[in-house]
Amino acid sequence: MTAKAIGAAIRVHDLNYTYPDGTAALEHVSFEIEKGESVALVGPNGAGKSTLLLHLNGILHSKTSRGAVEILGETVDPKKVHEMPKKIGIVFQDPDDMLFMPLLFDDVAFGPINLGIEKDEVKRRVKDSLLRVGLAGYEERVSHHLSGGEKKRAAIATVLSMDPEIIAMDEPTANMDPKSRAELIEILKTLKDEGKTLIIITHDVNAIPELADRVIVLHKTVIADGTTREVFADSEMLVAAGLDVPVIMQFFEVMQAFGYPCDVLPLSIDGAVE
Repeated sequence: MTAKAIGAAIRVHDLNYTYPDGTAALEHVSFEIEKGESVALVGPNGAGKSTLLLHLNGILHSKTSRGAVEILGETVDPKKVHEMPKKIGIVFQDPDDMLFMPLLFDDVAFGPINLGIEKDEVKRRVKDSLLRVGLAGYEERVSHHLSGGEKKRAAIATVLSMDPEIIAMDEPTANMDPKSRAELIEILKTLKDEGKTLIIITHDVNAIPELADRVIVLHKTVIADGTTREVFADSEMLVAAGLDVPVIMQFFEVMQAFGYPCDVLPLSIDGAVE
């Protein structure tokens, strides 16, 4: 496991955003994420999670945005959005939004080429990125002929090829079969172990204990921020936010009700085994 770097990767201070129709999407949002942290961003639909994500790399910035966002010590400047992929990569929920070239090689090479990277280095990055997501040898595949799970991994490869320090993902495990989901979780765990800073928007509460050290609950503003265990232990807050706890925790809560001794509720199956 790579040691965590020291310092803030992301700083968000008093961020506010209003949609063109006047609806408030974000209100006084503030938090910091340290380099090497893996953070789950959760909340009900319409809570502003995706809107927040698009502020992190300057894509969504308008006259209705107020507050400050810093990435690796620099304030995000909408005029320099083209420079952001070197610092933070965004993996959208729908991989088809990121796969638009004839061949997978072209999709994964697109970012590095636009960064002005030399041809041989681009080839090396494409090969390495596909290897890291379990798609080695897929360079000549047609992107839109891939399976849903393969597309999700290919989308991650398009970000890895630019080697950002921070990777932000919107619902990475959504609409996946169990096998594809398990494969993707292993990829994300590897990135976490490598010391990448991860911010993961997800409704997949059962994946959070495996992927995140910390959970931020967003409902237009930050309503909770703590370790995974601290946040999942606050059942009243979770219910108020329309969230659930991992299935394994629910199971042991029922066991406790029937007299099974359990001082600390496990967050995952691995934790239950231990």
